Amino acid sequence: MPWTKAARIQYQRSGLRYASDLTDAEWSLIARKMPPRRRLGRPREVDLREVVQAIFYILSSGCQWRALPKEFPPYSTVQGYFYAWRDSGRWSWIVGVLVRRARKKLGHKPTPTAAVIDSQTASTTQAGGPRGFDPGKRLHGRKRHIVTDTNGLLLAAHVHPANVQDVHGAVPLLEHLRDRFPRLQHIFADRVYRGKQLINALSHSGPWTIEIVQRPPGVKGFQLLPRRWVVERTFAWCGRCRRLTRDFEGSAATELAWLHVAHLRLLTRRLAAP
Repeated sequence: MPWTKAARIQYQRSGLRYASDLTDAEWSLIARKMPPRRRLGRPREVDLREVVQAIFYILSSGCQWRALPKEFPPYSTVQGYFYAWRDSGRWSWIVGVLVRRARKKLGHKPTPTAAVIDSQTASTTQAGGPRGFDPGKRLHGRKRHIVTDTNGLLLAAHVHPANVQDVHGAVPLLEHLRDRFPRLQHIFADRVYRGKQLINALSHSGPWTIEIVQRPPGVKGFQLLPRRWVVERTFAWCGRCRRLTRDFEGSAATELAWLHVAHLRLLTRRLAAP
């Protein structure tokens, strides 16, 4: 959808130090979800708002950790917080809380009953880590497997080597989704997920309904398909972050954390918008 003059005025961030910085309204959404000060040990001296803004800067600009501007805390401090919150699951937890809040703002119930699944292959660099070759896309790297609700809000994500087929990569993703949303049973998907193989692999986690949305026969080129375009738009939202243009990370867990941070940036801007 092209930008309009009214939309540019509404979403402009010219009053900030960097366009990736948080406004006061956006920071208030996640300030209370930051870890509290420890009662023992050395008192915290760094401002967590500056830490989050530094992480958003790296996400938006795609720069290296060492190239972080001097206005932010030392890159080693920012990096330490990023990895600590990755390992503790804080990024995914904050995204889950804000997704429920965003669904309420849209007039929906906090827990969805239907979702959309798809994957995206991203090329990797020489950083190492698990990777594989995707013959369909002719890319050597990893797959970002995500499930969104029918509004495009991220519900679950999984990163695995690109040589793993979508049917096999969807099994741990949907198992995790069932633990978080027991009422969710209906999944919209493309034809890669057709057949009984996925249903049989998920039989131990309860009933599932996989609805395959296929392209009409005889249609060539781009075709906007119902339901499936929602998850493709979510990938496009993440594509605005230069850190995600390629997979620069040495581990799949770090790439997954950047996916959550990218969606966190989207959620804060949406919820803080007037």
